[in-house]
Amino acid sequence: MNDILTALETTIQARKSADPDSSWTAKLLANGPEKVAEKFGEEAIEAIIAAVKGDRDNLTYEVADVLYHLLVMLASQDIPLSDVLAELARRQNQSGITEKANR
Repeated sequence: MNDILTALETTIQARKSADPDSSWTAKLLANGPEKVAEKFGEEAIEAIIAAVKGDRDNLTYEVADVLYHLLVMLASQDIPLSDVLAELARRQNQSGITEKANR
């Protein structure tokens, strides 16, 4: 799975300098980080609705949108996916309860 997300991240990075009239990613990024975050939120809500309805097919589709928009949001803040993966790896050997208590 990391290979797909890494490839998508590479594509998103390449599109940062593209013409917004020719690339959806470039258009999103041109609107600024606030709009990128707003779009991520919209996609997350759509995924939540699909989950609540028990619509597996639509949930799969919407989660793909969420992952894409998450990577665009990271790109808008110049945060590489590797930083997020490193944080997940750091948390891997502790319970969620312990991790939250240590924040």
